[in-house]
Amino acid sequence: QVQLVESGGGLVQAGGSLRLSCAASGRTFSVYTMGWFRQAPGKEREFVARIRWSGGSTYYADSVKGRFTISRDNAKNTVYLQMDSLKPDDTAVYYCAARTSGHTNYDYWGQGTQVTVSS
Repeated sequence: QVQLVESGGGLVQAGGSLRLSCAASGRTFSVYTMGWFRQAPGKEREFVARIRWSGGSTYYADSVKGRFTISRDNAKNTVYLQMDSLKPDDTAVYYCAARTSGHTNYDYWGQGTQVTVSS
């Protein structure tokens, strides 16, 4: 199994920045992709960004492209989401997820961290 723990959420004014962290433990050698998702009140969970554990290629949702940056530190088994130019629409619970080898969907999820952007 893989355990994921997010941190770094909080309250920030519009235009500000936050950096989320996701620390992975357990069978991290089986991780193929790490992703960030978010869910706002009354809305469905949506994809934000992902990064390949090996090679580091990235992909972003159009809504965050150019403002958010996903990165990883393999030595620390940690994935980051740098969020700049935050907007009130970015307010949500942010979840880290892992897709392990042999799986087509993300099969491990963190507990989530709240991000609130005030106008």
